[in-house]
Amino acid sequence: MKIRAAITGVHGYVPDYVLSNKVLETMVDTNSEWIESRTGIQERRILKGKGLGNSDMGVAAIKGLLKKKNISPEEIDMIIVGTVTGDLVFPSTSNIICDKIGAKNAWGYDIAAACSGFLFALTTATQFIETGRYKKIIVVGSDKMSSIVDYTDRATCIIFGDGAGAVLLEPDTEGSGIIDSILRVDGSGRKFLFQPGGGSVLPPTMRTVANRDHFIYQEGQAVFKFAVKGMADVSEEIMKRNNLKGEDVAWLVPHQANKRIIDATAHRMKIGSEKVMLNIHRYGNTTSGTIPLCLWDYEKQLHKGDNIILSAFGGGFTWGAIYLKWAYDTK
Repeated sequence: MKIRAAITGVHGYVPDYVLSNKVLETMVDTNSEWIESRTGIQERRILKGKGLGNSDMGVAAIKGLLKKKNISPEEIDMIIVGTVTGDLVFPSTSNIICDKIGAKNAWGYDIAAACSGFLFALTTATQFIETGRYKKIIVVGSDKMSSIVDYTDRATCIIFGDGAGAVLLEPDTEGSGIIDSILRVDGSGRKFLFQPGGGSVLPPTMRTVANRDHFIYQEGQAVFKFAVKGMADVSEEIMKRNNLKGEDVAWLVPHQANKRIIDATAHRMKIGSEKVMLNIHRYGNTTSGTIPLCLWDYEKQLHKGDNIILSAFGGGFTWGAIYLKWAYDTK
């Protein structure tokens, strides 16, 4: 039977510090009711502490995963990290994580696809499993968004939080695992959601720092419009391609960017709210971290054979959906 890449374990990490809407009210001109009615967010987590970066959250998620699965770091073949907030420009966060956890036999790299990063990384890792090249790959979605958020910009600072999730991919020949994926990009969307400074086009200078060019820039209405259409289109397309109806899908795992975008996607898929994983109210938008954090939060409700659709939309623009069959019952 065909080898598929199956998720055989999941774990997550969110920082201890809680930034609530009430606290944000004291920082920018906004209010809790306005934030929650438009985004669904009540609070988000922020990584505090000198010298702590993206890799530290990824390490925490992976260590929890390895302990849960009773696997040593030396058994891991590869670590792929979806992120846009790496510790450094180089080396990659994957490289740093391998060192910090002692994964001496692993190699890997980062994938930058904004909020679609975890889906892009998961699809990439799947190829290495399906070919029989590797047996154990960890895929991480991790972002320290607080490092690039302008806390004087009320349009963006209410949305983002910090967090990480990790899944273990292993071969499956019993019909479970990742069955199909559809990934899309449209670079013309970059002008609506991006980080202007820090790259080779606009390297860091005193002027770029003074101009606040190293923070997220977003045109909210344009992004919302594209995200609603993109996530809904691709989720519906992957269902049609695999002859799935709403009643066949056990769970929709949507990127946690905005409650209204999530609701619109579920409506297009003809899926009730009881089948939609939701934790945006607790964590906000952790970018690459949202989907694995949802799987972590809902793991005990998942059953072997469940049809699950993962769906995301991110800056750039990037978007996509993955159809998988869940591979295990949580003990």
